[in-house]
Amino acid sequence: MYSMINHMKTTLIIPDQLMRALKREAAQRGETLSAVVADVIHRGLARTDTNKAASAPQLPTHSMGKPRVDIADRDALQRVMEDDRPDVRR
Repeated sequence: MYSMINHMKTTLIIPDQLMRALKREAAQRGETLSAVVADVIHRGLARTDTNKAASAPQLPTHSMGKPRVDIADRDALQRVMEDDRPDVRR
């Protein structure tokens, strides 16, 4: 669970109905209210991060046709780059 050694004290405004539910949860778990709130927030944030990754839009793909050159072949790559530069005089 969460350690109280490293913590920040803060004030939150929590609706009464939610506070009652948190207190019931803490009593059922036998934990402090702070521990339950920290756990609930932690799980909620983790779920949000997972949902963001899962709902990322699919990027479009396009067929570029047959490759003109093997980019691992330095000489072939140089020839293609020179052929595509009409302004270069040989």
